[in-house]
Amino acid sequence: MSGNMRGALIALLAFAIFSTHDVVIKTLGASYSPIQIVFFSVVLSFPLATIMLMRDSTQGTLIPRHPWWVALRTLAAVVTGFTVFYAFSNLPLAEVYAILFAAPLLITVLAIPVLGETVRLRRWVAVVVGLIGVIVVLRPGETELSLGHLAALAAAVGGAVASIIVRKIGSVERPVVMLLYPMVANFVIMACLLPLVYVPMPIEHLGLFGIVAVLAWTASRLIISAYQAGEAAIIAPMQYSQIIWASIYGFFFFDEGIDLTTGIGAGIIIASGMYIVLRESRGGGSVNTPVLRTRSRGDTASSPRISVLMRSVGKIPPRLRKH
Repeated sequence: MSGNMRGALIALLAFAIFSTHDVVIKTLGASYSPIQIVFFSVVLSFPLATIMLMRDSTQGTLIPRHPWWVALRTLAAVVTGFTVFYAFSNLPLAEVYAILFAAPLLITVLAIPVLGETVRLRRWVAVVVGLIGVIVVLRPGETELSLGHLAALAAAVGGAVASIIVRKIGSVERPVVMLLYPMVANFVIMACLLPLVYVPMPIEHLGLFGIVAVLAWTASRLIISAYQAGEAAIIAPMQYSQIIWASIYGFFFFDEGIDLTTGIGAGIIIASGMYIVLRESRGGGSVNTPVLRTRSRGDTASSPRISVLMRSVGKIPPRLRKH
């Protein structure tokens, strides 16, 4: 089996696990506030994060070299973690995924002011087409936009901001700094808000939070393995398989389906995102390849950004280090 095929299969498994993680989040969201979900997800993720960080051999302190960029990324990660859990709790899975798939398009736009990226006409067209796909999914005027839709949009924007900052400072900032600051911020902020929304939990629900942490970190480690085995241009588009899992899980567990409009909008977003990834993989269209650097999954309360994990365990393949 070729490396690309093996990497693609591993990535498909990883995103199936991530989708299962999101199903558990949605299930918990029927009983608890996103604040409570984020808090316990972070608490139970700390032991797994500690194990990962024990392998970080880089020298230095926990004081950021770029405090303002780290602060902005931490804020973006906190917003993303809260809003994505809120969106999963209140919207059909397929709609949430379709909107989150717009993040690589936003990264392409943010790369201009933050990274000095040159975006040429074809990629601009792809971005515009992808954003049209988002509008198709949202259907303004046809359906009432809810807080869930706004939360999904905020998660996409927050994920894009966090990703582009990692690309900006990731080569000089210690991975442990970029891992711990968002987790600690989530813990502190949600702990302060928790008394306002806390609902006593049975032991089996606490077990579900533990499952959320294990699923997130298992899937993250599998994606690292996928990038070790195959090319980024092959691995990155595998995230779109989550729309298939959303259809399956939504139908069997939540009595959800993908209507024609959502399907068309998701198809447009996926097509534009894949075009950008393929353009970057061929070279010449992008100096910094921001979309490939997203590693396909953004920060959530239960797992950090994949690229930060890859740096923390020293597993970035040589072909991805040069940018």
